[in-house]
Amino acid sequence: MPKRCLPFLALLALPVPTAAQQREAWQAPTLSITRYDEDWSDLADAEKRGHHWTGPFKYIPLGDDAWLSTGVELRARVESYDDNLWGGAQAPDDAYLWLRALPYADLHVGKLRAFVQPMIAYAVGVAPSAGPVDQSRVDLLQGFAEAQLGPVTLRAGRQMLSLGTERLVGTRYGPNVPLAFDGARADMRIGKATVSLLAVKPVQPGLHSFDDATSNTKALWGAYATLPELDLYYLGYRNRAARFGGNEGREVRHNLGLRSHGVRGDWHWNVEGVYQFGDYDGQRIAAWTLGTEIGRSFPVLPMAPDATLRVNVVSGDKKGDDGRLGTFNALFPKGKYFGELSPVGPTNIISLNPRVSANLGKDVSASVAAMAYWRYSTGDGVYDIPGNLIRAPGDSDARFIGKEAEATIAWQASAEWELSASLSAFAPGAFIRDTGPAKTITMLGLESNFRF
Repeated sequence: MPKRCLPFLALLALPVPTAAQQREAWQAPTLSITRYDEDWSDLADAEKRGHHWTGPFKYIPLGDDAWLSTGVELRARVESYDDNLWGGAQAPDDAYLWLRALPYADLHVGKLRAFVQPMIAYAVGVAPSAGPVDQSRVDLLQGFAEAQLGPVTLRAGRQMLSLGTERLVGTRYGPNVPLAFDGARADMRIGKATVSLLAVKPVQPGLHSFDDATSNTKALWGAYATLPELDLYYLGYRNRAARFGGNEGREVRHNLGLRSHGVRGDWHWNVEGVYQFGDYDGQRIAAWTLGTEIGRSFPVLPMAPDATLRVNVVSGDKKGDDGRLGTFNALFPKGKYFGELSPVGPTNIISLNPRVSANLGKDVSASVAAMAYWRYSTGDGVYDIPGNLIRAPGDSDARFIGKEAEATIAWQASAEWELSASLSAFAPGAFIRDTGPAKTITMLGLESNFRF
């Protein structure tokens, strides 16, 4: 497995395809979340298709320079909460089942391509009721056309986006209904660099079949450049119905980001900084974040452990009436930002997260982690991952939000099927105790995921 995959294995946030590790005559690409960036063209050789039972599905010849690739994800996930939001949620004790199927078909004809991925997503037992991220029933997750014009790839339609480590733009893969965007993308290869130009709007999922629609309030545009071990980007964002401090207004936010990442021997790192400026309802925006991740693997030790330390600092608003908004907006972040089932998100927060992962035996991996959270600004509250305020600042000047412990385990039962579990507990700190219900949250996640 490439070393760049180690952070994902440590998080256990998505299946680790052992098909990519098999020593066969052909090397399968690593399965991705978006699926469209997997390249199965090597299976044009009929003999190679016979090395694994999925080969005939991954490359179906249709004639001269035309072929079709197919696949599916079948996921069942149970999540159980006791005293959710420290006992302050509308349904603090909740347990539910998420079910989803994500089949896809990828048609290639010369330099042209059409990709279609329906989505079937249902929820059972969500209290008080399922929301659009829990259940979208039957709808179109992705559907786009693409043209290859020399070093430029043009794509238009509905598509998932995964930029960098998904601090600002991600797939929302962890929840039941992933996030997609409607619009256009152009990828240009310039030497060792790739520059992606984006002009898209997020898809707003509905609770019924075939009612997902392009957002009429939010838009995203910009340029994202990737070089060896370095990403640079500008992303523009607009929301006509943004809410901060209980008020609603128009938000235009510009994001300048720089990310350094790589592997040197047994060491790996991922450091990213973002500065935001713009305007919200007449207020000047000035916000920022700095995320660091430094880790070391120990391949010669038993179970080949990997130790990683993550430190995140995310700005918050200092005063509500000074004409300046310091609350960072994570835009469209990944669904599991700090861990498998953490209730807090990347806004007005300082987090410390040491984590150790290891291989327990053949096809079994596990991790243990600890998290501690503080408010960056005492004038701002605590937010969830989508950016909703879940605990207002009140009159408290305490910074400590709480501490969390998490354990995860995963078994790759076959090349296509993974079983995983996670257990977390979040003990409230002084700020939570000062401002409302303050019970310890316990969270359990169980998942079965079959993908090819």
